[in-house]
Amino acid sequence: MLGSKRLTGALLDRLTHHVHILTMNGDSYRLKQSAGRRRPATPADRAEQNQATADTVNPETGEIGKP
Repeated sequence: MLGSKRLTGALLDRLTHHVHILTMNGDSYRLKQSAGRRRPATPADRAEQNQATADTVNPETGEIGKP
């Protein structure tokens, strides 16, 4: 990503110098919070998703159309 292994290694060495690693057990707060925001999918939602995946994309124009 940075162009060379040496540069990447040097950057990681400086970022991780004097760090403290905390090992935590238990459920993820962020996972719980995002799961609470999701609503269950209704049959209409599922049908819409299935229809959207059945559409095709024209590689030349990028237009979405029916198969």
